[in-house]
Amino acid sequence: MGDRSPKDNQKKTGQKQAKASTADQKKKAQVAAKAANTAKKK
Repeated sequence: MGDRSPKDNQKKTGQKQAKASTADQKKKAQVAAKAANTAKKK
């Protein structure tokens, strides 16, 4: 394909960042849930 427009590149970058942040949030939620479970067991 040809060169991408700056606007298209910006959109793609935004989507990548959004994907990364949601993945990061999921990881943090899992860690928090795991910590809560171990605290409950004690």
